[in-house]
Amino acid sequence: MARGKNRMGTEVNAGSMADIAFLLLIFFLVTTTIASDKGIAVLLPPKKENQDEVKINQRNIFNVQINSKDMLLVEEEPAELEDLKAKVKKFVMNNGRDPKSSESPAKAIVSLKTDRGTSYERYIALVDELKIAYNELRAEFLGISFQQYSDLDPKNEEEKDMLDRSRKEIPYQVSDAEPTDLSAFR
Repeated sequence: MARGKNRMGTEVNAGSMADIAFLLLIFFLVTTTIASDKGIAVLLPPKKENQDEVKINQRNIFNVQINSKDMLLVEEEPAELEDLKAKVKKFVMNNGRDPKSSESPAKAIVSLKTDRGTSYERYIALVDELKIAYNELRAEFLGISFQQYSDLDPKNEEEKDMLDRSRKEIPYQVSDAEPTDLSAFR
């Protein structure tokens, strides 16, 4: 019984544990990549010095507005997002037939105006609809299906030529105006 009382407790030397934990922390901080939100990639045209004011015929501008309640107004009329694609396609491919629509696809401009309270989801959905409308028009111009157009490879010289021809004939011209307070329309 006397032996148990004299026994010293065994201790673990934890002096180097702090060093190891610190080294692991540094390792993970250095090797971990943090995903950052990059936003929407938009290619802006280069700024031109001494640029004269450009006169655009009003009939070539297709107005699309979204208010802070995510309500859509197309050409001063309330509309649904599902109807936008058809209206844009009709406007762009008018070719001067209707005096209230564009003169040609090369002159057609979609003017997009948002409210400061417009949700990002609604804005992205609207831009996606516009891109799909233009890509469908380009596919029709080339005489292929939308899926075939989507599968065209810009690295293939022949397919790149097809893409370039369609983009030249039907350019994606969307003017994104600075947001204002559009909450007035309901």
